[in-house]
Amino acid sequence: MAEQQRAQGAHGTHRTFEDLVAEGAAVPTEGWDFSWFEGRASEARPSWEYARSAGGRLARATAALDIQTGGGEVFDFALGTAAPARPRLLAATEGWPPNVPKASALLAARGAVVVASPEDAPLPFADETFDLVLSRHPVRVHWAEIARVLRPGGTYFAQHVGPASAFELVEFFLGPQPEAVRGVRHPGTERAAAEAAGLEVAGLRAERLRMEFHDIAAVVHFLRKVVWMVPGFTVEAYEPRLRALHSRIETEGPFVAHSSRHLFDVRRPALRP
Repeated sequence: MAEQQRAQGAHGTHRTFEDLVAEGAAVPTEGWDFSWFEGRASEARPSWEYARSAGGRLARATAALDIQTGGGEVFDFALGTAAPARPRLLAATEGWPPNVPKASALLAARGAVVVASPEDAPLPFADETFDLVLSRHPVRVHWAEIARVLRPGGTYFAQHVGPASAFELVEFFLGPQPEAVRGVRHPGTERAAAEAAGLEVAGLRAERLRMEFHDIAAVVHFLRKVVWMVPGFTVEAYEPRLRALHSRIETEGPFVAHSSRHLFDVRRPALRP
């Protein structure tokens, strides 16, 4: 990286392209704590306030499961919101090995057990174990497994990533994507899959939200952390595009993209008398 491009730092200092990229490449990616991005990137939050709403559900539940909990940060916040009430049985799953000890350490104080479970594996719980299943941004949604572990009358309450989320950024690196790719995770398709598994969709809301990236370090860290955005992303492989984006941010200001989110309130039908 011979060329010395310079960026305006958060505190008024100028930093080279190389320094910013090195910083973004060095930040740990474990868990779902996004506090590092403060002042360097932002994303508007959905109006439904998922974590707080999940806390309200937890306060009324007796047995709850959080699927693909990441580092446990969102589940921990929701449980804190629910306190002092909380389910007698608390469990979470996580498929990425570095996150498992992080989530276990965080959630142990809440009385929750974290189980290492691959994202594409059956849920490691008996039938009809939980009256509440939660998930924030699951990579894959296995509706039949959710229906299986829910008790009759139980609820799946989750915030999913929607179609073409942050695709302004994705397409900057990968070029225009076909409609078949842009339409993945469409809420209508997911609704149909939930209903095919025997679940009832009581509520479904969707929003598209503004994102801003203020420097190239934030872009590098984001693409390292959210690995499915640009599969196989490395600084070396995408250096020309990173340089082009760095120059664009310097010239035009923050790079703007839009995330896509939808909220599911799904129930397993109660048993008929």
